[in-house]
Amino acid sequence: MMVFFVSSCAEIETKIGNKLLPESDFVNIKSIDTLSAFSYTFYDESTRTDNPSVSYLGQIYDPYFGTSTAEFVSQIRLIGKWPGQTFTIDSVRLNLRLLTVTGGSDAAHTLRISEIADQIYPDSAYYPNKHVSLTGYALPDIQLPSNLRTDTLNDVVLKLPIEFGNYLTRDTAQLFYSNTKPDFRSFFKGLYFQILPSSDAQLVSISLLPSSTLGTYYNYVVLYMHDDTGTATSFFFILDAQNKNAAYNRYIHDYNTASPDKKIKHINDGYKDTLSYLQSLTGVYTRVILPGLEKIKNDSSFDKISVNKARLIIPVYFDGNQFKPSTVPPQLILRYRTKSGTKYIVPDWNIEPTYHTFFNGKIDSVANVYSFNIPAFVRAYFKDAADTIEPELEIFQGTGIKNVILKANKSKTPVKFEFSYTKF
Repeated sequence: MMVFFVSSCAEIETKIGNKLLPESDFVNIKSIDTLSAFSYTFYDESTRTDNPSVSYLGQIYDPYFGTSTAEFVSQIRLIGKWPGQTFTIDSVRLNLRLLTVTGGSDAAHTLRISEIADQIYPDSAYYPNKHVSLTGYALPDIQLPSNLRTDTLNDVVLKLPIEFGNYLTRDTAQLFYSNTKPDFRSFFKGLYFQILPSSDAQLVSISLLPSSTLGTYYNYVVLYMHDDTGTATSFFFILDAQNKNAAYNRYIHDYNTASPDKKIKHINDGYKDTLSYLQSLTGVYTRVILPGLEKIKNDSSFDKISVNKARLIIPVYFDGNQFKPSTVPPQLILRYRTKSGTKYIVPDWNIEPTYHTFFNGKIDSVANVYSFNIPAFVRAYFKDAADTIEPELEIFQGTGIKNVILKANKSKTPVKFEFSYTKF
């Protein structure tokens, strides 16, 4: 077995028991500094945000990261067939279940809903910076309740104008679905949801996925109506439908609003700073470069090795105020890139899919580090004869709105990559 540890020491090689065993039986332990790990802060708007499990609305401010704005676009789906007869709409309501509410306790917050002009598709790629084309039709701005709670779910019922119900049903012949001809999805293409900026930023989250297979919905528009005989009925347009709507999230990040003494100074410039950054809502992220892996792969003397251990250890920066163990993401994930630019989650994440105990990636609030076990990724990299996999990793979080700052490069406790193997 051979062991490599990243350190600032000069290369040291030791051979134990060379008078007792033949050369072929030696187990060599080495400590060298060729497997250094360098980390950088990047921002890339090419991360897909279509088919989201959670959508965010509003703004959130961080003195290090500045202001982030979240919006989303979604189709709405008819629930059942239009009854056929003539109805009079008495009222229209929008029901939303807010999963989380952050900030915004002291100011009014306004929801804006607009009709989109371009049809969207569940199998198409959409990105956070995609421009939203509008038809010009929009609902009057809606004020959100001021008593939203931050410690529980909030089921909100908002009154919409009757005119919106009339607009949705202005041509009842279009209220159907078909795979062979234009249907409701081309007649009414969807809605664009925004919360307007305010003096006290607020961010809420909504799930666009169905909550169960039982037909229970929490996010929908409902028309309350009566027919010519006075019989009351209702008709629904669903956001979290079982037959999933096409949808995507939009995110806008303004790093210039951060505090001058805390703002990120190096993004996408390759500068080896003492800190790197990881932001929610597809903002900046940390990329870790592992140049030593490439050297080993290209060295023919390492053609026959077995990877025993590959662990990436990322120290965390805490300022005792904005960032402390209770405020950072509880777990982070790694992804890798191919030379074509496609990104995949490291295979180690899927080794134990229920709890991901092998991969780890959790915050160690005693050592103040995130640790990642990645031997499966390293093996895949070594076996990649076509050289499609890059010797680098990107750190991200799947969901949530917590940011984190990581120590890097010139820090007193930089990123550490531990690697051990058996050479045959």
